[in-house]
Amino acid sequence: MSTSLSSCSSRSRSASVQPGSPSAASARHWNSSATSPQLVGVVGLEIHAQIYASTKLFSSSQVCFSSPPNSSVSFFDAALPGTLPVLNRRCVEAAVMTGLALGCTINKRSLFDRKHYFYADLPAGYQITQQRLPIAVGGRLSYSHLVGRKRNQVVDKNVRIKQIQLEQDSGKSLHDSYRSQTLIDLNRAGVGLMELVLEPDMSCGEEAAAAVRELQLILQALGTCQGNMSEGQLRVDANVSVHRPGEPLGVRTEVKNINSARFLARAIDYELQRQMAVVEGGGTVLNETRAFDFKSGQTVPMRDKEGLQDYRFMPEPNLPPLILYERETVPAHTDPRQVVLVDQLQEQLPELPRVTRDRLVTTYGILPEHSFTLVNEDGLVDYFVGVVQQTRAEPKKVIGWVLNDLLGLLKQQCLTVSQSCPLGVPLKWSLCVCARVCVCGEPCRQVLQELWKGSGKSAKHIVEEQGLGLMRDRSEIQQVCRRVIDSHPDEVSALRAGNKNVLNKLIGQVRKQTKGRADPQLVRAILEEELSRPPFHGETT
Repeated sequence: MSTSLSSCSSRSRSASVQPGSPSAASARHWNSSATSPQLVGVVGLEIHAQIYASTKLFSSSQVCFSSPPNSSVSFFDAALPGTLPVLNRRCVEAAVMTGLALGCTINKRSLFDRKHYFYADLPAGYQITQQRLPIAVGGRLSYSHLVGRKRNQVVDKNVRIKQIQLEQDSGKSLHDSYRSQTLIDLNRAGVGLMELVLEPDMSCGEEAAAAVRELQLILQALGTCQGNMSEGQLRVDANVSVHRPGEPLGVRTEVKNINSARFLARAIDYELQRQMAVVEGGGTVLNETRAFDFKSGQTVPMRDKEGLQDYRFMPEPNLPPLILYERETVPAHTDPRQVVLVDQLQEQLPELPRVTRDRLVTTYGILPEHSFTLVNEDGLVDYFVGVVQQTRAEPKKVIGWVLNDLLGLLKQQCLTVSQSCPLGVPLKWSLCVCARVCVCGEPCRQVLQELWKGSGKSAKHIVEEQGLGLMRDRSEIQQVCRRVIDSHPDEVSALRAGNKNVLNKLIGQVRKQTKGRADPQLVRAILEEELSRPPFHGETT
């Protein structure tokens, strides 16, 4: 782990450093310094996950991203005097399930607090949250990310979870610079959030982005948060500082409201570079809140960082303690609809992404990096497994079809696996059709492209019409192999001299001449057989 952390820190220091800039000068200093240890980055995250529920945390207002401005605002959301909060059971269950999936300790008794700050989009002037005694504490998020030149080496890491708390979201301010005014949309005010506070166990943007992607997959698997970052359903605040190993942690800055894993990595790496340049230049890092400008790739100051005293936390007087139960601890004569059972939710937990990846690698023998792609794309695991079971084809061959052919077409059309192509044939079975009519590789891609056009032709008709069927005549393939051998004397000589790698080039030539219709295993067998014979008189040896 120490090696990967070191390389990660090195990458964060060198990425995006412009020649001649203060950061570049500092980078030269870090690399040449022999008198003091290099500065290292420390990163912690606060992640706000919007709970997947039909109504808000304390009111019956509907939750809908595309609603017209201020069309989903109750009296309580608008903080009208005399209105009282009513806790949403679904939000409590979502927080408990998330805590259980992350190995947290679920507090059977938790409390709500008021956190005061005066923003235009927070009508009450305070946010109801859980500061003193949250619903879940402890736990660990295990995540993996791919490293190496080919991004095919899997590094496993963990980050500790301090707590998970329930809280309200604020509204949204829409700034109109043309008219010099700010408009307020309160549709989001009061929407239920889970705030997950991650300990500062990461050292660079790459690690933080990998952790957020893994959490996103976990929440989606649980169904507790849809995790659509572009719609603000998952927002991240990054706490970033630098220090020298063995010394106390440095002054941290908070980079607020990042809604993209890619931007998160860029923002953290830039902020690490900036702070290192400040420290190495003899300056002082300010404890402040900053924003990330994705256009310039830089963080910019927003305001001084508030302290706990600024928020004036106090117990929420309108909500009693939140009590959770196990089946055997439910009081007699209690309405089961009014209680949340922790052990029952534990039994409902689905298979988590890490377990799914391990199962795919073990069961189907695919590469670990391929399992990441399957799990990351919604619906792709079921599609892959369905094709393997329907065609009984080699899983490694199917994974090639899926990742190279199908995903390419899907991304071109901005479609998902669960959607259908224009022809009306479900994509779930398109590769099965190709396998049944005996095509693979490039012919498979051509059949898929024709199906995509929606011409009404069947896959079998396309194969017959364009001559894409798999070549089965051994003598026909043998003739092609002999022509390739005759036309590549240098490669044949190198192969007979012991260079076995040349065989793949000859196989490629045969496949090229047969337009990808020849079975590569049969081609290899025929070439090996032909080349094992003694050369004819006058043939190159």
